[in-house]
Amino acid sequence: MIYVGIDVAKDKYDCAIIDSDGVVLVDNFTFSNNLVGFNLLLEKINSVTDHLENVKIGLEATRHYSYNIMGFLTEKGLTTYVLNPLHTNLYRKGISLRKTKTDKVDESTIAIIITSKQFLKSYSNVSYHNENLKSLTRYRLDLET
Repeated sequence: MIYVGIDVAKDKYDCAIIDSDGVVLVDNFTFSNNLVGFNLLLEKINSVTDHLENVKIGLEATRHYSYNIMGFLTEKGLTTYVLNPLHTNLYRKGISLRKTKTDKVDESTIAIIITSKQFLKSYSNVSYHNENLKSLTRYRLDLET
């Protein structure tokens, strides 16, 4: 099994790719929040496996910053998990006594969390459409006030 942890930011994503034993398969890398960057991610994943059904991807829920990548991943049929940032933060604190908070640590932590398979619910096209409806509803409420 291949595990991909993605730390989401406004303009870029940081990524870690590991195997079931926690061995780093691809050095941590950054890709942009656009189709070119998403294809780079897919290329890196394809460089370590020919079977996309053996790939699990995790990223933190960061509202609208993660919508594009989640849509791309679900369209490609990749199993994707959206993690609560609070869980990620608590897990990171639980495995280290040092106050290490960097993108490189976050993406690796996300990849490690999804290897545990606990409390994970995969993201789907239905989830994607629900998020879009929530955003539109919030936008409408903002316009009314």
